[in-house]
Amino acid sequence: MVNDPYGEADRMNEVNKEMVNIIMPVKDSMETAEEAIRALVRSGQTLTVYDDYSTPQSAARLDLLAEESGIEVVHLSERVNHPSPNYRWVLIEAQRRALQAGAHLVIVESDVMVRPDTIARLQEAVTEGVGMVAAVTVNEAGEINFPYEYARRLKTDGESKKRFSFCCTLLTNAFLHAYDFGQLDETKNWYDVFISHKSVEIGFRNILQLSNPVLHKPHSSRPWKQLKYTNPLLYYWRKLTKGLDKI
Repeated sequence: MVNDPYGEADRMNEVNKEMVNIIMPVKDSMETAEEAIRALVRSGQTLTVYDDYSTPQSAARLDLLAEESGIEVVHLSERVNHPSPNYRWVLIEAQRRALQAGAHLVIVESDVMVRPDTIARLQEAVTEGVGMVAAVTVNEAGEINFPYEYARRLKTDGESKKRFSFCCTLLTNAFLHAYDFGQLDETKNWYDVFISHKSVEIGFRNILQLSNPVLHKPHSSRPWKQLKYTNPLLYYWRKLTKGLDKI
């Protein structure tokens, strides 16, 4: 159980099912990130952007977006003395805030474009015993793409025990109470696969929504990861020798 200084564990029935805290980690690639941010703002959502050591130019552009749209921008360079990526810190902080607010947590990556009803439809799937709800990702042609290629054989929304990504995913308040992100392995870079498996392991159901697709432009914030598709041998060599992309 997560350390619970705010007392939510004693009033679980007071969780506001209509309330979600939405976060977006950003690392440069501002053209795509700004498109993703504006899509969320247009859908009427409030948003916290975690700027993970972007360039000064990108950070300034995020600050301008905050002034224009009312989003909150947290510059990790002012909070964390650790090189990017800082996903573990972001998850711990986002979990703390969601628990304090009695809210679910929605993570939208900076290369994902939501539709006006995307977040509401994630919320609609939250019932007792659900740990995570994910929107399937698609390309410009509407075809399911990375990281949900395994879902191409599926026909309808439903429970899945396979890996989820944080491309556009809701983590329920109940799950946030049940697993403390402070326990996440500090030596890793990414935690979506581990957390989605942990949700199932501790007894929750994860729901994948094929009927709620979001446009995904994979790895736009970290272009070197495109090598996974264009030159996989070089990708895995860099991953192995440089200690990159640890899941």
